[in-house]
Amino acid sequence: MRRLLAPLLALALVLAGGSAAVAAPDERGPDRALLRYATDTWRSMAAMTDPGTGLVADNITGDLAAGGRATYTSPTNIGGYMWSAVVARELGIISPAEARQRIARTLDTLARLKHHTASGMYYNWYDPQDGSVVTVWPDNGNTVYPFLSSVDNGWLAAALNVVKGAVPELRGKADAILRKMNFGFYYNPAASTPFGASGLIAGGFWDAPPPGCSRQRDGVWFTCNHYDITVTEPRIATYLGIAMGQIPPKAYYNTMRTLPATCDWSWHEMQPVGFDTTYEGVSVYEGAYRYRGIQFVPSWGGDMFEALMPDLFVPEARWAPNSWGRNHPATVAGQIEHGMNDAGYGYWGFSPASDPAGGYMAWGVDAMGMDTDGYPSDMERSKYDAGFGDCRPAGPDPDYGDGVVTPHAAFLALPYAKGAVVDNLARLKADFDSYGPGGFYDAIAVGSGTVAKRYLSLDQAMIMGALGNELANDLVRRAFVSPEFERRIRPLIAQETFNVPANQNLPQLVVAG
Repeated sequence: MRRLLAPLLALALVLAGGSAAVAAPDERGPDRALLRYATDTWRSMAAMTDPGTGLVADNITGDLAAGGRATYTSPTNIGGYMWSAVVARELGIISPAEARQRIARTLDTLARLKHHTASGMYYNWYDPQDGSVVTVWPDNGNTVYPFLSSVDNGWLAAALNVVKGAVPELRGKADAILRKMNFGFYYNPAASTPFGASGLIAGGFWDAPPPGCSRQRDGVWFTCNHYDITVTEPRIATYLGIAMGQIPPKAYYNTMRTLPATCDWSWHEMQPVGFDTTYEGVSVYEGAYRYRGIQFVPSWGGDMFEALMPDLFVPEARWAPNSWGRNHPATVAGQIEHGMNDAGYGYWGFSPASDPAGGYMAWGVDAMGMDTDGYPSDMERSKYDAGFGDCRPAGPDPDYGDGVVTPHAAFLALPYAKGAVVDNLARLKADFDSYGPGGFYDAIAVGSGTVAKRYLSLDQAMIMGALGNELANDLVRRAFVSPEFERRIRPLIAQETFNVPANQNLPQLVVAG
């Protein structure tokens, strides 16, 4: 197992509530480097997009050849392309006319795509060449049972709101699609958590009977699972449903900050610390985890995507300073601490992405997620087991191996650790064959130097969204947030205090310059 040499240049980074004295990665300054990344990342988005339909493929090979485009796409991918076009316009990468033309073509295609009429929701997989619903998976010929995901439709609706806010000429087309989308269709008032809170959104539904577990309701077949964790990406769908008056506000507090701390629940990652309180008439256990001296509310898998992707659109840290304003910096600090010190990879940023060995993998920081099976940070899938107090003894310390860093995860941290992000990306680019014609490749195994040389439109869109906010004065958030959205969501989330100390001593980081 290769370990990196000790850092050569000290760089103090205070992640919460302070400023950082940061040396730029090159003499031209960090924003110049970030703009270059945006320009190249947009190139991959354009290469993935079918010129006739305006639908972006799910992924493409690293050479950006048209023949390397995947033959399937999702509502999330389609939405990500539209907000990326808005960012590309604002950063001067493409002209306003080109941005309008591209987004209009996508909206026109969306308007004619087959979808579920009663809810206004879109299927999970379409062929980007003709817009047909995918019923046979192109990679292996397996049957696909058309599914309508709550979270994927959430990201599409988020993009439609961005278009409404940023491209006035297309507001009518975007709104015509958005007005039909009813997130209340996913809401199940009877679905409950171990704490007794009732009212959650389902993972999604099929409009015909699928194999496996499903529950028929309202003429469709819903997933048996419901989203019941707070720090996960489905909260974007909950935000939208509440803002649109389709889901009751208390649904935000029905989800769990952690699972219970009792021995009956000792299978999850570690025993949380917390207190009981009430918001919106809902009893809430404000649980938190501790890892490497950092206290935080965990996600399910310990990855950056779950924790920070909704923050691209909703200014969570500013609107809810005592909850998200504490948790987002702590999450970033934990990711950096894991990569730089605990695992000793010398690089950081862990989130679901390509597997350098082939396929796709849910990467993360195992210790920072509630799933005891964890999202690993290395190719060896090393396990972290802190135990569960007196209920379960701790396991052996993990021996981390070939760490897999996913660049999009680092970009998501820009609002909370810009200096560390810029430095991390610059070193990834310099130290590995990790950068191609479309920007950073999707994942890098930093021990072996193995690189997943392809681009995923979702991951590239997260990069574009993060850069739009960083380089264009919160562009994506400003476009997404309407007065009505702010009126309904800001006071709702502002009242909460997570069990995350306001001034906890987040680690300072020593990195190579």
